[in-house]
Amino acid sequence: MGKLLTVSLVVAAVAILLGERVLYLRRITLASRELNQNHLPNCVLIKGLGCGSEDITILPNGLALISTGLKYPGMPSFSDGPGKIYSMDLEDSRMRPAELRMARNFDMDSFNPHGISTYIDPTDNTIYLFVVNHPEHKSQVEIFKFIEEENTLVHVKTIKHALLSSVNDIVAVGPESFYATNDHYFTQHILQQVEPLLSLAWCTVVFYSPQQVRVVSEDFSSANGINISPDKRHVYAMDILNHSVRVLERKEDNSLVSLKSVSVGSLCDNIEVDQSTGDLWMGCHPNAWRLLMSDPEHPAGSEVIHVQDILSEQPTVRQVYADDGSVLIGSSVAAPYGGKLLIGTVFHKALRCDLN
Repeated sequence: MGKLLTVSLVVAAVAILLGERVLYLRRITLASRELNQNHLPNCVLIKGLGCGSEDITILPNGLALISTGLKYPGMPSFSDGPGKIYSMDLEDSRMRPAELRMARNFDMDSFNPHGISTYIDPTDNTIYLFVVNHPEHKSQVEIFKFIEEENTLVHVKTIKHALLSSVNDIVAVGPESFYATNDHYFTQHILQQVEPLLSLAWCTVVFYSPQQVRVVSEDFSSANGINISPDKRHVYAMDILNHSVRVLERKEDNSLVSLKSVSVGSLCDNIEVDQSTGDLWMGCHPNAWRLLMSDPEHPAGSEVIHVQDILSEQPTVRQVYADDGSVLIGSSVAAPYGGKLLIGTVFHKALRCDLN
């Protein structure tokens, strides 16, 4: 009788603990949040981008580079083939995406692109494209030269390192230098699933250069999108499960000092920075529980958050776009240019809207 009572108490305690953890997960994923439609004018789905557009970055001349076809553990995928990089000229009224050709010195079959970033070398205007790549769900960074007149990518280098263990996003600061976020501490998928249940804050931001590799910011629940201010003095890193963007001051030795965190009220993914204003634009998951459940009857919605004056004492945080999933599922990036806004998703469609 005593043994049976002990076993019963242990089972009850485990059930209570598991239930509490599930409630915690529902809370941090905003599972109870209902979204009101808040559409922008003249929104049009972009043809040819139906298998995700996880990250988008726009060059100064209005040419958007788009990462597509990401296959991420636990997420749906509408593509059977390898991932691709597209370009789209936002100065062209047709705005048609075109696949970038890859030189033969790169393994396209295992290409699984995630976050992207560009660096323009001031000495010769060479454009470098940095791509987080997950071949066979591993993590590495690819560096390409972008030959704009030929719409071609030439592979330069693959970077692997123990500190780049679960890379999500990247911001380039030199021809071979960058900051990168790790969205998980563990590399095994089953342990990655446990991390949020245990409230672990073990994720990091890493600085990489050929001379040094080191952790420059830590204690993230899940470090996601990352970008840099126009003057290169501040780095912005998203702590997606804390619904906040961390503001970090960049030092001369490329170390980072945390200044503050700004709450954004949503699970925001990638960060784009307006080069003229310094404003932050983020594609967000307003109810990430639905994203995890992937129920066609209750699709995950999409949200765009705009942050102004982030370095001030009172930044302005506002919702620019919201959809309940009837148009766009799982927004991951929002990139403005010339009065237009491109909204990309993890695995779904892409949208172009007017901001004015």
